[in-house]
Amino acid sequence: MPAEPPIPKHAIALADDLRTALHHVFRRIRQEGDSDPHGLSLQHKLLLSAIHTTPGIGVAELARMEKLRGPTMSGHIKALENAGLVRRDTPNPEDRRRVGLLLTEQGTAVLQDIRSRRLDWLARKLAQLPPEGAQALRHAIQYLNEVGE
Repeated sequence: MPAEPPIPKHAIALADDLRTALHHVFRRIRQEGDSDPHGLSLQHKLLLSAIHTTPGIGVAELARMEKLRGPTMSGHIKALENAGLVRRDTPNPEDRRRVGLLLTEQGTAVLQDIRSRRLDWLARKLAQLPPEGAQALRHAIQYLNEVGE
């Protein structure tokens, strides 16, 4: 296997600048979600999102995906169930031990509210940019999507 060529210094500097900028933006977006009236922890918000994205996911699979221990995940799921945000689906007929997780109607509404608050904050910030700044971001999104592939 041939050795990879060295990474150019300008690419390293750009990567560091981008990482820092994205970190600040993501932190501010999360803070906007943290000011929501639901009082959920960041972990619980992430779990709601994961269950929404993968309805019917099992507790063990969710724990692996989120890199949490099974008992820790079970505690989080119990808390979300007690809050009325998550429910367990009917058992899988092929493996009765496996029960998938689903968002309740209330869980879906809470997740939508959190996302809406975050999107509104970001849209307000983007609306303050000069037209050339907004256009530069539109172009950058294309390349960011390529980087993420």
